Amino acid sequence: MASTQERERERQAPAAKDAPPLGPRELARWVWRQLTSMRTALILLFLLAVASIPGTLIPQRRINPVTVAEFVRNNPGLSRWYERFGLFDVFGSPWFGAIYLLLLVSLLGCILPRTLAHWRLIRSRPPVAPRRLERLSVHRSWTTDTPPDQVLAAARERLRAARYRVVADEAPVGSPGSSGSSGSAGSAGSAGSSLSAERGYLREVGNLLFHMAIVVVLVGVAIGSLFGFRGTVLVVVGNGFANTVTQYDGYQSGGLFKESRLAPFSFTVKSFRVKFATNGEESGSPRSFDAALAYAPRPGATIRDYHLRINHPLHVDGTQIHLSGHGYAPRFTVRDGTGKVAFSGPVPFLPQDANFSSTGVVKVPDARPKQFGFEGFFLPTGMIDQQRGPISAFPDALRPMVFLTGYTGNLGLDEGVPQSVYSLDKTRLTQLEGGDGPWRKSLEPGQTASLPGGGSIRFDGYTRWVNLQISSNPGAPVALVGAVLALAGLLLSLVVRRRRVWVRVGTDDGRTVVAIAGMDKGERLSSRAPGVARAAPDEGDRAEREGRSGPAGADDGETRDLAVEIDRIAADLPGRAAPAGEESP
Repeated sequence: MASTQERERERQAPAAKDAPPLGPRELARWVWRQLTSMRTALILLFLLAVASIPGTLIPQRRINPVTVAEFVRNNPGLSRWYERFGLFDVFGSPWFGAIYLLLLVSLLGCILPRTLAHWRLIRSRPPVAPRRLERLSVHRSWTTDTPPDQVLAAARERLRAARYRVVADEAPVGSPGSSGSSGSAGSAGSAGSSLSAERGYLREVGNLLFHMAIVVVLVGVAIGSLFGFRGTVLVVVGNGFANTVTQYDGYQSGGLFKESRLAPFSFTVKSFRVKFATNGEESGSPRSFDAALAYAPRPGATIRDYHLRINHPLHVDGTQIHLSGHGYAPRFTVRDGTGKVAFSGPVPFLPQDANFSSTGVVKVPDARPKQFGFEGFFLPTGMIDQQRGPISAFPDALRPMVFLTGYTGNLGLDEGVPQSVYSLDKTRLTQLEGGDGPWRKSLEPGQTASLPGGGSIRFDGYTRWVNLQISSNPGAPVALVGAVLALAGLLLSLVVRRRRVWVRVGTDDGRTVVAIAGMDKGERLSSRAPGVARAAPDEGDRAEREGRSGPAGADDGETRDLAVEIDRIAADLPGRAAPAGEESP
């Protein structure tokens, strides 16, 4: 056994040594072929989808730098590795851009050669008739007294009416079926005694259009990513917004977008209305919510009103303003230990469930002698459940309540480190203590709670807030065109069928013998130089093989459809009304 393996290795070793190494040109050609293969395109498409996952799971610096700062502070070791691999800016990282560009190049490398091959196919003539039409899956034959020339003329006219491209085939002199011979039209014919017809080129056009549409969509996404921006902002009802970067809660712009191109609009949220279902299984689900805006397209322009609703964004100079969410902002008045008002106003709380149980914090950096901080949760329709404690029974504000716990000390707002407005940094804070433990209070609108050591906090009521998404995407029209082209290409590739039909006439005992046959073609196209016909023997042999086994990829339904079309064409030809010697498929 070992000796056999050694002899095999010795026999293969010289071949390996004699193989010439790949030169730079051959290596580049091999790399290009691998890159432009459909398998590589599918792999790159899969990698692009996988590479997008970290961008949705890991906080992104362009979208929310505050969240990234908190993550870095809480996970210093892991953050160093995230920084090395660009995971805090996935969609702007070099490796993500490399996958994106390679996918574009791979798709273009797949499409362009197929386009050239299809162009050569369109310019070339249809294949010559197979030697034995009767061996195709769908064929008809009959005899008639009409001269062969008239039969061919009628067949040419009928095929062209059916949008076939028709070419007359001349049989070479001395070949079987040349002038003067006789026999079945299915196997032979005289010079100029057959027609070759083909249609369905739009099927491959549809395939190419579909793949090109994917490239157009990718280009549109790239244009939007490079030249567009997206931001989010939370606005309390009654407050306003001016379109500057510092006003956004989260902001992300493309690498080629300049902040000077931001449209100089401003708006004020005048009111917000929301309706909830009150009966049935859908009780508590939102029926509608909309905001009334007063906006100015530019400084000094006339103030305009707009009714902002879901799926009805406001368009201002190429920028879209969408209504994406809403919530509650409880209003508080806080007095410090000196009796002065240190804070007064609404504070946005973030909803945590379908009934809008919301959590938030109140920071009072101006309190003296020490700063105050409060954590709490707001219940629109508050009630005390014996098992779960305080809960909200309905999302609308039918009985608003707020539950608070307080802290005093240094909030850390002067350290220069960004903080979230929805959480407290308790490292230098001390929890307020009551008579029997930590200080906690529940308040309804208008109620006031005294603070241990001096000061008070009053719950003044609530205001609503809206969350708005503001964006500009110049690549959206391009992506839309790509989507429409993809749909059109898909329809063409599904509806149009590649089909070939041959008509041959011959003479037998002074009568004209007519044979017609057809074949559906699959997606595979043969490559040949423009204007050069496919060889008759090779095409005939292939047609015979496909005739014995049926068209590649065709089922019984497609075969019946082909048979119906062949019968329709044959019905308009001379002598078909009184067929003689007809053969069935």
